[in-house]
Amino acid sequence: MNKIKELYQYRQMLVSLVQKDLRGRYKASVLGFLWTFINPLLQLVIYTIVFSMIMRSGIEDFYMFLFVALVPWIFFSSSLVGGSMAIVTGQDLVKKIYFPRIVLPISYVISCFVNMLFSFLVIFAVIFITGFGVNLYALLFLPIVMVIELLLALGISLMTSALTVYFRDLEHILGLVSMMWMYLSPVVYPMEWVPERLLFLFHLNPMSPIIAAYRQILYYKKFPDLSTMASAVVLGLVFVVLGSYIFDKLQKGFVEEM
Repeated sequence: MNKIKELYQYRQMLVSLVQKDLRGRYKASVLGFLWTFINPLLQLVIYTIVFSMIMRSGIEDFYMFLFVALVPWIFFSSSLVGGSMAIVTGQDLVKKIYFPRIVLPISYVISCFVNMLFSFLVIFAVIFITGFGVNLYALLFLPIVMVIELLLALGISLMTSALTVYFRDLEHILGLVSMMWMYLSPVVYPMEWVPERLLFLFHLNPMSPIIAAYRQILYYKKFPDLSTMASAVVLGLVFVVLGSYIFDKLQKGFVEEM
């Protein structure tokens, strides 16, 4: 509770860091903040061409099937890879002044989360333009799924940001892990395509129930499965508690390692 109170006392610093990251992300670029929308759209076009025209998936409205999973995945992947460098990038602050070090990875993940929220504006624009439609009652579960994913991304970022201080190669390793993790998650294909003998691996994947929940709400237009939601909630809480514990144990040596 003392750590939570301390974090609350530094809430203005947290807000300032989030704003700084959002402003600096596309600083000096011609299109600026528009890249928040352009990046997921370009990826959507590429994957749709590959899986609809070349490696034909046969999935109806594949663009929507993919888009509602791709945007959350981009947020998670950004938090996984970029969040691992939160402490190392902010080492000047860490060395000069006292503040809860946990503020740095939290601020980075929140800025990525805000980017995802803006990208969801594109999803709803596509839904409106194409007439795909939504289930308004199922849509009430969307903020819950988003918060669960935020907890999962935060927990993993807390772990990786602390470990990267001691093992700098982790940033590059996580880039490869992120690429493999995407194809081991039901992002570009449905779970029904997974061979039964490999299903246990997908059930161990914390992103599987989260991707499934997004797809159930926005693509299938129905309430997310309760067991899927329960799994996602438990995994999110486990990772944020474990991440906080590991971060707290390792942060004592941050200054010496930098």
